Amino acid sequence: MSGGLSFRRGVTRRGFLTVAVSAIVAGVVAGVGAYYAGTLSAPAAVTREVTKTIERTTTATVTKTVTVTTATPTAPATTAPRAEKEVIIGQVTSLTGMFSGFGYGYYWGVQKAVEDINKLGGLKVGDKRLPVRVVVYDDESDPGKAASLTTKLILVDNVVAVIGHGVPSLAIPEGTVCDRYKVPLIHGSTPFEPWYEGAKGTKYDWCLSFRIGTPVPEGDPRHGKVGYTIADSLFHFTDMFADQTNRKVAVLASGDADGTGWYAVFSKLLKESGRYDPYRVDENFGLYPLGTTDFSSIILEWKAAKCQILWANLPAPDFGIFWRQAHSLGWVPKLAWIGRASMVYEDVVAWGGDLPWGIADEDFWNPCYPFPGIGGRTSASLADEWYKEKGTPVNTAVGFGGYRCAQVLFAAIEKAGSLDPQAINGAFLDLETTSLCGYEKFIPETHDSPCAINLIQWVKTDKPWVWERQIVWAALPEIPVTTKPIFPLPGCTFT
Repeated sequence: MSGGLSFRRGVTRRGFLTVAVSAIVAGVVAGVGAYYAGTLSAPAAVTREVTKTIERTTTATVTKTVTVTTATPTAPATTAPRAEKEVIIGQVTSLTGMFSGFGYGYYWGVQKAVEDINKLGGLKVGDKRLPVRVVVYDDESDPGKAASLTTKLILVDNVVAVIGHGVPSLAIPEGTVCDRYKVPLIHGSTPFEPWYEGAKGTKYDWCLSFRIGTPVPEGDPRHGKVGYTIADSLFHFTDMFADQTNRKVAVLASGDADGTGWYAVFSKLLKESGRYDPYRVDENFGLYPLGTTDFSSIILEWKAAKCQILWANLPAPDFGIFWRQAHSLGWVPKLAWIGRASMVYEDVVAWGGDLPWGIADEDFWNPCYPFPGIGGRTSASLADEWYKEKGTPVNTAVGFGGYRCAQVLFAAIEKAGSLDPQAINGAFLDLETTSLCGYEKFIPETHDSPCAINLIQWVKTDKPWVWERQIVWAALPEIPVTTKPIFPLPGCTFT
């Protein structure tokens, strides 16, 4: 990868791919793998329709009521004839359960995309425009229900395509169902490596991905460009300040499938880079069991070793506990990149005080993005609508998950010029378009369209919601850097 900092100075592509696939994918094969650490539970035994009130309490309480299905459906063996009076699309997402923070963002983004296309008269299918209707079911963050509700969308609701979840433990069973019935599935904000290992060989599963470390292959316009893997972006950001640190890195991760795989990959990358000193990673130091509430022994050892950089991947509540203890014990590094825990505003605010200040994370979509939406929609206007409804900064899953999926799916349906699911599926193969996240083109061999990955830091503002994700390093020249990097972290205990 020409110019790719994560593969310069001793880190090879082949070496990265070997450890990335073996470590991260191990959890998926075991049935629990997901970049966001999913769990499996049995599907419910009965079917019932309910109306649920989804509440989100942050600086304001917002209530959204939707009709959802929460159990395994009884479905006919074949689909009903499809009348071309409207375009019926299905969505299975998590409005409740552990993934609801992301799932509600996916849901809301799809709703806005449908509103936008219907304002134009609907989708252009052949020589006429048809209105779009989306049928949404809540999978309750349960992979078994995700599969059964996908089946219901296809066999009962007669959808032409399904928008799925970004979490691999949910997307993979959805893709298996769609492949069986030959109805296309599209899902976004999905980590490529764990998803692809579980979905490899499917013909109807399409992923708007982010890549952890696998380079974009030759022949694709994104090949060789810096910023199309998390490894690229993370190393680039850390390298910006490395000479102002002692290059000693504390590596922290939870002992679930996500954290364990991440720890193996990134600790190896740090070592192979030849320019950082990850502390005791050969002994898995910093890889802790879920449920830990006392991190003092880990923190005090990093403090004694004078580790000045922190890389981590863990659930948000765990990081809140850890970070409060680190401050109280007098260890605050110069730089901290925290994956997973720092993605969602509600999670970050829950840490309390000024603890979010300066925390870095990857970023796949931001309200400052310049790429066009549907009918004059912009990323900024989407974020403004969210704020008017919710009173908080926009959930990033709105853009890189929900709206992005719907926008690309609409382009495929119009390209197909038909509501035949197999024709729509074929249109994905050579589709080249633009979404709110930028350039989109599926790689034929892997069925994914990788997005550029920026780096953000949480900054303190004078706005009512206080905390915002601001871009400090952008992967593409079209994407503006919205603030100067914060270095060292506020409260840093090193000079």
